[in-house]
Amino acid sequence: MNAKTTTVSKSKPFTDLQALNQAAECLRTLAHPHRLRMIQMLLRGRYTVGELAEACQIANHMASEHLRLMQRCGFLTNLKEGRKNYYQVAEPHLAQIMHCIETRFDANNQ
Repeated sequence: MNAKTTTVSKSKPFTDLQALNQAAECLRTLAHPHRLRMIQMLLRGRYTVGELAEACQIANHMASEHLRLMQRCGFLTNLKEGRKNYYQVAEPHLAQIMHCIETRFDANNQ
């Protein structure tokens, strides 16, 4: 690390602990392989519970619970069209988070 980088990082104030607590809670919510797969899919388009459940090879009720938890953190929204309920990403920063995860852990990207 060079001196310039150290000086810049020391001058920036730290994030409020309450905000970091909220971030940690939402990161814990993301920390599940099925939820990460759902986010990966939803960053590419909108899907129904059934489509997400099938892709994750889990039951619909389990997919619904995962989606509910992610909605609670503000990551997702849903849109009803007729009898179908579509989920989509509401938090634009998820694309950057997924990019970091894919770059670090996806063997196809290495």
